Amino acid sequence: MTAALPMYDRPETEAANQKLWCVIRANLSEMWRDAGERGWSLPDRLTQPEDLWSHWMDPGLTLSQTCGLPFRDRLKDVVTLVGTADYGLPDCPPGHYNSVFVIRADDGRDRPADWAGMTLACNSRNSQSGWAAPANHLAAEGLGFDDIVLTGAHRASANAVARGEADVAGIDAQTWRMICRWDPEVAAALREVGRTAPTPGLPFITAGTHPAGDLRLALADAIRSLSDEDRAVLDMQDFVVLDADRYYAVPTPPFPKASARKID
Repeated sequence: MTAALPMYDRPETEAANQKLWCVIRANLSEMWRDAGERGWSLPDRLTQPEDLWSHWMDPGLTLSQTCGLPFRDRLKDVVTLVGTADYGLPDCPPGHYNSVFVIRADDGRDRPADWAGMTLACNSRNSQSGWAAPANHLAAEGLGFDDIVLTGAHRASANAVARGEADVAGIDAQTWRMICRWDPEVAAALREVGRTAPTPGLPFITAGTHPAGDLRLALADAIRSLSDEDRAVLDMQDFVVLDADRYYAVPTPPFPKASARKID
């Protein structure tokens, strides 16, 4: 069995995430002991998967967190939806998030009509917040991105814009909050110029053969019992269950592969 929380993982969150998993694990063990069930062989610690697709599609997956686009695209028939954390993000309903558009602090091009002609730093073509939300936002204005660089991570996208290797990026709002908290030099070099409409947040998942019930209860209790210190680190305010159809309803814009290139 495997478990990981890879989506908002960084050195500053590792200890709090491990403590969260310890509570989830203890909750599950207690449920199964009370029910007289052997249950799963639960891992002692969260891992750091090298390949996210292999991790998410592992038939032995106990718990992970994925992005809304992979969930509705390739994972919906492979995994079981458990629920979603509420990060208390501004102007977002519980369990939702959005993308923050950032440009360099000295760049005055702050209208969507400007961004269409700029180079977009995108963490992944499979990212809801880095690709789908920004593309859908511009599509509503009858516009699109013509030049895209793939960076591999939201923090790398923010750095690419700060260094002048790209002009604009759509950053997951929770990731942007962490960049502002723990990467102040990068945040100071950037300027927020807009936010996309909210969409369902990053879902917790388990393998498709696993029922969500006990895991849902264990995870909800663990999040709601976080210490003030760990809550301040993880920003998890509550646990909500959103219907899977709300994820499926989010449009996925085609990715213009021919115009994208990778940067280190």
